[in-house]
Amino acid sequence: MDLAWIITIFTIGFLGSFISGMVGIGGSIINYPMLLFIPVALGFAAFTPQEVSAISAIQVFFASLMGMLVYRKGGLLNKPLVLYMGVSIIIGSFMGSFVSNTLSSSLINLVYAILALIAAILMFLPKRGKDVEEVSKVTFNKSLAAILALIIGTLSGVVGAAGAFITVPVMLVVLKIPTRVAIASSLAITFISSIGSTTGKLLGGHMLLVPSIVLVIASTIASPIGAKLSKKINTKMLQWILAVLITATVIKIWLSIFL
Repeated sequence: MDLAWIITIFTIGFLGSFISGMVGIGGSIINYPMLLFIPVALGFAAFTPQEVSAISAIQVFFASLMGMLVYRKGGLLNKPLVLYMGVSIIIGSFMGSFVSNTLSSSLINLVYAILALIAAILMFLPKRGKDVEEVSKVTFNKSLAAILALIIGTLSGVVGAAGAFITVPVMLVVLKIPTRVAIASSLAITFISSIGSTTGKLLGGHMLLVPSIVLVIASTIASPIGAKLSKKINTKMLQWILAVLITATVIKIWLSIFL
């Protein structure tokens, strides 16, 4: 462990958390592949997929918390949406995080790759949700939201991702939630989800103390910056940013599986 290693981990966490606050994801879709591949490419010791999913979980917890607080002040959180999806997703993520401890590294990577692929496909489908002046006027299918959240939570708990990278596309395409409301509410749901996944990873014994602390510091700084910037960016631009990020991750993860 040296300063260059700490700077590398901090930079990865900062970038992931900044994007987390900006487009409403927990940051793991950025951090997971970067933590898996960048340290090794720079000559540092490799993290195992189990270790990456564990330290990603703690990063997601703090990044989503800090971003959520910024959006809460702007009145963009849809409380019923957060409640219905949040309760289901925390149950699923808690179960998924325990299941992941019994899975092989290759299977964990495959689950992540499939989730990212589904998210990428959803981001390129038409989105009918329109921006609204009052969050209270946003409506959605509550039963469908709860069922989808349970599935997302279970699968994302396996990779310690908290599910936000697929929760936002599902909100936009399936539930027809307006973009800014989806981003804000997703961070709140991600925070709730990360409670279950983080607890599971801690009990699973794969949490690494120093990388986790570095990522927490990065998240606390970067996520609020991204959230504040998001309010100034056109919603279509936010959707395209998320689509590009997810697609790039899909390509990288699938290449790592087959090459």
